[in-house]
Amino acid sequence: DLLEDMLNKGFVPDALSYTTLLNSLCRKKKLREAYKLLCRMKVKGCNPDIVHYNTLIFGFCRENKAVHAIKVLEDMYRNGCLPNLVSYRTLVGGLCNQGLYDDANKYTKEMIRKGFSPHFSVFHVLIKGLCNAGKIEEACELLVEMLKFGEAPHVDTWAEIVAQICDAEDEVLRVED
Repeated sequence: DLLEDMLNKGFVPDALSYTTLLNSLCRKKKLREAYKLLCRMKVKGCNPDIVHYNTLIFGFCRENKAVHAIKVLEDMYRNGCLPNLVSYRTLVGGLCNQGLYDDANKYTKEMIRKGFSPHFSVFHVLIKGLCNAGKIEEACELLVEMLKFGEAPHVDTWAEIVAQICDAEDEVLRVED
């Protein structure tokens, strides 16, 4: 309503106006409206930038709708705006929070390919999720990537992986007996 009122009075919203509106809609959990506003920005003469996209990615992830955040990330590429570290970290964290570890692993690998180093907390959540899903080899591969980037795993990350490896080894020994 505010946007329409501004337009009717001859005001042309700038990037900051759109950021404020997007933040407000996301806080009020009106994510569909926020996404529509993001899509309409270009038509209204304001190209969405990284802040606008990240605002929506954060909003969707906060409301456990990370699959919708993936669409926002894909829209970024189509509209010539490249995701940054915040985009990827937010998305990976949101996917992990929803138990979508395969997707989170995919975007973590994409983030690494693009030259971004995930924070150890992103690695931890993802490694823990992969271990819980029985994907120990993938978790170990991710740990190796983490070490390559000079990120020090948290003690809980080590404990998670070691426990899963020991459990797998115990299972092998039981089968052999």
